[in-house]
Amino acid sequence: MLTRPRLLSVGDRVRFSGREHTVAALSGSLVRLVDDVQDVAAVLLPHLLASEDFEILHAVPGRPVVSASDLLDGLPEAVIERAEWWQGHLVEMLTGRSLADPDRPVREKYDPAVRSLRQRELAKVAELREGGLSVSLSWVQQLRARFEDKGLSGLVDGRWQLRPQVTGRVDPRVVAALEQVVADQAERSTVSGAVLRHRLERVLEDEHGRGVVPLPSRATFYRLLSVMGSGRHTLESARTRRSLAKRPDRMFGQVIAARPGEVMEIDSTPLDVLVVHDDGTVDSCELTGLVDLATRTLAAAVLRPSTKAVDAALLLARAMTPEPMRPGWPEALRMTRSVLPHASLLDVDARLAQAAAVPVITPETIVCDRGRAFLSDTFRRACHTLEISLQPAHPDTPTDKPHIERTLGSVASMFAQFLPGHKGRSTEHRGTEPEHEAVWSIHQLQALLEEWVVARWQPRPHDGLRDPLMPGRPLSPNEKYAALVAAAGHVPVTLSPTEYIELLPRTRRTLNAYGFKLNHRIYDGPDLGDLRREYSGSGQDGRRWQVHYDPYDISRIWVRHPRTQDWITVFWRHLRTAPVPMGELAWDQARKVLAGRGASGAGEEEIARAAAELLGRMAAGPDSPPQDCPKRAASRRRDRRVAARTRATADPAYPRPPGSTPPGEEDQARESETPEKVADVIPLGLFDPLEDPWRRS
Repeated sequence: MLTRPRLLSVGDRVRFSGREHTVAALSGSLVRLVDDVQDVAAVLLPHLLASEDFEILHAVPGRPVVSASDLLDGLPEAVIERAEWWQGHLVEMLTGRSLADPDRPVREKYDPAVRSLRQRELAKVAELREGGLSVSLSWVQQLRARFEDKGLSGLVDGRWQLRPQVTGRVDPRVVAALEQVVADQAERSTVSGAVLRHRLERVLEDEHGRGVVPLPSRATFYRLLSVMGSGRHTLESARTRRSLAKRPDRMFGQVIAARPGEVMEIDSTPLDVLVVHDDGTVDSCELTGLVDLATRTLAAAVLRPSTKAVDAALLLARAMTPEPMRPGWPEALRMTRSVLPHASLLDVDARLAQAAAVPVITPETIVCDRGRAFLSDTFRRACHTLEISLQPAHPDTPTDKPHIERTLGSVASMFAQFLPGHKGRSTEHRGTEPEHEAVWSIHQLQALLEEWVVARWQPRPHDGLRDPLMPGRPLSPNEKYAALVAAAGHVPVTLSPTEYIELLPRTRRTLNAYGFKLNHRIYDGPDLGDLRREYSGSGQDGRRWQVHYDPYDISRIWVRHPRTQDWITVFWRHLRTAPVPMGELAWDQARKVLAGRGASGAGEEEIARAAAELLGRMAAGPDSPPQDCPKRAASRRRDRRVAARTRATADPAYPRPPGSTPPGEEDQARESETPEKVADVIPLGLFDPLEDPWRRS
């Protein structure tokens, strides 16, 4: 609404520089002002209008203020028509002209040139009475004052005020006390309105004394609570209420990333799916993800029973390492079939030719919360090794990393809900015994998540990725990455096998004659021959050696040679005694079969079909689901032993340095093809209890 007249004319009374003036003359952009003591001042019009204390106290009649029409939205049509009817009469009374017919000549009784304002007011009262409306002179004068002050909104019936006071006529002391009660409820458990009314009574008594401030009625209290608690979830979810209370009162800040990896966010959250763990038990797991702010790329995501520091450190390595195609994945998911600029990146890393359609992003800055896994020495050392700036968020402020919070929430709604064993985000969303529906192991679920990221998340248009020149079309993370690489010249530098080992957790162990002993397992190898029983020369005592290990691959450890500084791979002594269900030979053969399919022309339709098939497989469960753990304890124990052996010999996804192949493994194929010589069978006679045992045959 316009709060002052749109025109400044000679004769107007204005306030300027703390005094009242009368506009004496207007010449171009120059205004001549005369105050009450007849002092004359010439002021530039822009300076006058820009002054903070400038105000038009009284305007020359003939220029009434008309408020903006959008302020009347939501009012009944009859109320608006009544206000406009009064506006027509008042405009004619003040100016002599008619709003309905501007070309009509000015009537003499309303001509400001020959009639005073009071004469025109009396003439309007007489005219309205002749038309059958009984009004008084004071009522017309009151409407005129409201119209000159507020415009059309001042003529609206008082029972339909445009901006009514939200608290009505409630005592301000009650309003202040209830505001304190609602604010204190943000960190408490949800209670009923009766408890809040009791707390309000206690606050009023403590501040003003018993009976000094009357307590509002029950109905008034609940109406007031509904108004003041609006948007705060005062009587609803405590979790939502705490989250809303953490929002700052000021405008939200915004971090804009201009290139991939400039700002990335990392976080962990429980996944709303029950899985079958390696020991056969059914329980939940945690999802740890790393998202790029510029492209919304889910650079890496891992599932673990509980997030540890090594998981966060290895997540960095996964983001900087090409995602390999898995056996059975559709050809449409290859990087060479996507919009990613794979051709220009093949010279940097030849592994991209066999990689999936997920960008390789090198982080520059990572924003994390203050969880122990992200503030641990292992994660900080990994960031320091990779020259990554680590920025912990403010305590208890999830708004410092909203993108990863929203991304992990999208994974829960777009991925987890399709899986059997989905338990919902809270107990009120949980079904009946979802643990009996759990059929996926955590390793199988990890493989599904990696395929889902490639098939569903990366090619899906994201509403937060819009080009300023094309705001009507959202881009996918892969499309945004391709656009920013061309603009910013981003070239990912992938990790080498040696750098990957640097990120692993480390400990110190003594090198004995039989090798290293770590977690009751003995690791030994031929490369330790000249180092046995030697001191490392590092550490506090100079005796123990620094050992790097992968807690999710117990088949080998790594030790740095003190003279050559090369990494020595030391294998578990009992590694070859365990079966290898998925070895290197089977992996290579599967890749050859997959590469020989020769699919052509991967488009959006083919990718969408691959994503739909993935969701169908997720909901159907594995071909050989595990047995029902609560009912078959014997099968559970057998599965636990098999899972333990499989986990000990599983092939890690990261690249291995030279010399990481166990001794004799390269001859496994030749040995499996050569039939072993069958020993001569010497039959034994049957035992006869009646035969003389001392008789020689």
